[in-house]
Amino acid sequence: MGRQHAEFVRTARGAELAAVADPALERASARDAAAAESDCPRYADAVAMVNAERLDAVIIANPNGLHVDTAIACLEAGVAVLVEKPVAVDYAESLRLVSAVARLSGRLLVGHHRRHHPAVARARDAIHSGALGDLVAVSGMWSARKEDTYFTDTPWHRSPGAGVLLINAVHDLDLLRHLCGEVSDVNAVVSSHARGWVVEDTAAITLRFENGVIGNLLASDAGVSPWGWDQATEETPAFPFLPDGEAYRFVGTRGALSVPNLALYSYAPAVMPDWHSPLSRTYLPTRPQNTFAVQLGHFLDVVRGVAEPLVSADDASQTLALVEAAALAARTGRTVEIERFRADAGAR
Repeated sequence: MGRQHAEFVRTARGAELAAVADPALERASARDAAAAESDCPRYADAVAMVNAERLDAVIIANPNGLHVDTAIACLEAGVAVLVEKPVAVDYAESLRLVSAVARLSGRLLVGHHRRHHPAVARARDAIHSGALGDLVAVSGMWSARKEDTYFTDTPWHRSPGAGVLLINAVHDLDLLRHLCGEVSDVNAVVSSHARGWVVEDTAAITLRFENGVIGNLLASDAGVSPWGWDQATEETPAFPFLPDGEAYRFVGTRGALSVPNLALYSYAPAVMPDWHSPLSRTYLPTRPQNTFAVQLGHFLDVVRGVAEPLVSADDASQTLALVEAAALAARTGRTVEIERFRADAGAR
């Protein structure tokens, strides 16, 4: 993601890649180095970089365990921050960053980039405007088989906190919060039998939202499928695109919506909504945009102080609490209440 962000900045209007900090740069080949095609300075340490350079903003894309300390150091230097998800390795740690943002009046955006996809805003409008009637349930899926070198070439991908829950399902759970509302309780089961690593490769999560909606999410980085956000969008060229693909299905009392293809299933206005009546399928209009370009443009507005972050540290910490609560539910085999979990984790 660091290399990708460097390219996004290079091609953006109103932004300039000023410096790169990466302890691996000295070992990286010219082909792989994030700053190889740029004349900008390179540093082995982010703190050294922000102290040496006059920077307006920093994008943090280092390993998850370094996110909070790096972000706080940048905020203390008066620099605006875009930090990749997950915002921290656990909810308790994320609260340190939430506190630092408040203490320093910091400008910080968390990189839950899917929220910037045009289909997400369109779907949220449809759900909250009553286009589906009252929302009843949601079902989501993300499944793709990651290559073996993803784990063998990067040891921390096999470490606790780097499984499909925190690396992949965190995206989906964040969008479900954004689209459906806050979760009241969660159940989950996980498995690592496909690869045998310490981290889970497959997870099934059941959600109850505070508004009464119920939902489920199946996530796996070991199972081949065409179903999931990455396959259903063109936001990352590295993933093959499946036109009209689906990642989520929302069902309401008067209609249904699949996302991100925005297929709306509904009855004619005069037709009673029952299972004997035919459904019509239409597609909600939206304007194609590059999600990462939209996110970077929004971040530049946050840097300038003309916009509040779409995903704040506090917002991202709530998603992290949900992911961690799902992991706890899987370990214990019991239902975990989110509010109680946050209280207990925050007290530790």
